[in-house]
Amino acid sequence: MKRFEYNITKHPAESFTELIYYCTETGECTLDQIPQNQTEVLQSLLNGEGENGWELVQVSFGRNGILAFWKKEQQT
Repeated sequence: MKRFEYNITKHPAESFTELIYYCTETGECTLDQIPQNQTEVLQSLLNGEGENGWELVQVSFGRNGILAFWKKEQQT
């Protein structure tokens, strides 16, 4: 049986100086503007964790930044 371990990382809003997103009261979120250099910041984050064997499960956006939820298979 496969076994997994999980990791949750915090990334402050200051890391994404031009990434603008808006969430309504019902929880619907949209991206208003995504400059190329900001997608590269997120891509670098994803690739860095991927190099260490982590797979992104979900990203949650908040006013102060994002939480990223990761998993990887445990080696037995």
